Amino acid sequence: MSEILNMTEYILKGSIVTLKLYIVTIIFSVPLAILLAWGRSSKFKILRNTIGIYTWIFRGTPLLLQIFFMYYGLPVIGIKFTEFTAATLTFVLNYTAYLTEIFRGGIESIDIGQFEAAKVLGMNYKQTMFRIILPQAFRRVIPPICNEAITLVKDTALVTVIGMPEILRNAKEIVTREFTNTPFIIAGIIYLLITSIIVIIFRKLEKKLAY
Repeated sequence: MSEILNMTEYILKGSIVTLKLYIVTIIFSVPLAILLAWGRSSKFKILRNTIGIYTWIFRGTPLLLQIFFMYYGLPVIGIKFTEFTAATLTFVLNYTAYLTEIFRGGIESIDIGQFEAAKVLGMNYKQTMFRIILPQAFRRVIPPICNEAITLVKDTALVTVIGMPEILRNAKEIVTREFTNTPFIIAGIIYLLITSIIVIIFRKLEKKLAY
């Protein structure tokens, strides 16, 4: 029993890195995605196309490749980041791209009559978006955002490829040393607990915004 507790304690140390990466990604990617979705729905073609190319690149290439490029590729041209910075930048850019398309879909799902009604009331485009459209769009995109939030937890395991001591890496170290699968089971339980908490939070949020 004490051996399992020691394993769990060591694996949980990796959860600190996982949670830091998760929180930073959420803090930066959500606001950026809202702004880019707003730009993606604007009347300026150059802006729409530029954002479209960005989302196309980051949604169309593997996240693992992006991590490798950020950490191992950029130093070739003289740009070098720490492990955590490289991972954070990659995750923020990647998830911003996905969330941008989710928010764009939410914005475009709002009936055109909402825009026309806001215009009649004398609201400009910015007021219409932030007071009328975005609140309704946000309520509609909660389910897909919840899916992305869960995926993000699992994707954080990819940073093990650049040597970051997260949950999976710590579990793998014990497996290699002790020749037992127990650490993988413990890591799986930890991931399940984290994702379950996220699901509960989003269900409560969805229920609250449904009123």
